[in-house]
Amino acid sequence: MSLPIVESARSWIGTPYVHQASCKGAGTDCLGLVRGIWRELFGTEPAMLPHYTADWGELGGDELLLNAARTFLWSSPVEAAGDVLVFRMKVGCVAKHMGIVAAAGPEPSFVHAYERHGVVESPLSGPWRARIAGRFRFPPLN
Repeated sequence: MSLPIVESARSWIGTPYVHQASCKGAGTDCLGLVRGIWRELFGTEPAMLPHYTADWGELGGDELLLNAARTFLWSSPVEAAGDVLVFRMKVGCVAKHMGIVAAAGPEPSFVHAYERHGVVESPLSGPWRARIAGRFRFPPLN
């Protein structure tokens, strides 16, 4: 049985990468993907978003992505299918990437919007796992 969150995430695969967009089939970034899944599941936008840069090497500053995840999602000690992972792409930089766990277990994978690739499902390999800055779960679906 596939989870609604994973089904939704996989339905975005092939959507082109467009910074700050969130439109299935037309364009999205990693945050837009999670926002789009939220809209599909809950019917509304989670929150109005401020402008954000695409720079993964942003030093210092506020952990806007992690703080937003803590506000709207539930913290999770380990990932399961359907969970949201937040990544810190470079040591010492703010967390600026996120994706949805599509498969857990011996061959884990996640769906994410990746510049120059669009929305893809990637193996949750050691290098990706080393970048995880937070694990979160969507609130229960009613």
